[in-house]
Amino acid sequence: MRADQHKMRPVFFGENSKPSLQYEIDAWHPGWAPDLEIEAGRAWMGNEVYRDRIQALVMVELNYLFLAVPLGYRYKSGGRNTVSRDYANAVWVCDALYGHSRITMHYSLCVIGY
Repeated sequence: MRADQHKMRPVFFGENSKPSLQYEIDAWHPGWAPDLEIEAGRAWMGNEVYRDRIQALVMVELNYLFLAVPLGYRYKSGGRNTVSRDYANAVWVCDALYGHSRITMHYSLCVIGY
């Protein structure tokens, strides 16, 4: 995705109702209020799954988060081929957050594996 295709979503507003803090997201639809985040190699190991979840909590007018992560990310570690199970790990942490009674999530979530 090209940089000019990314969308900015506000978190806080300042003087003259101009956003004083915004986050860059991959896609947005004003009528449905979803955020689409498509992650690649650093989805799990780079903590993007966590970052996306936290940013979605504080963005205004967000009703849905669609989080697309690879089923597995292949890389070399110590000279051997390794696979990070990004989709399974993302589902695991999302289940823990949505299933816990101490946390209230204010948006619906769909994790997509590709």
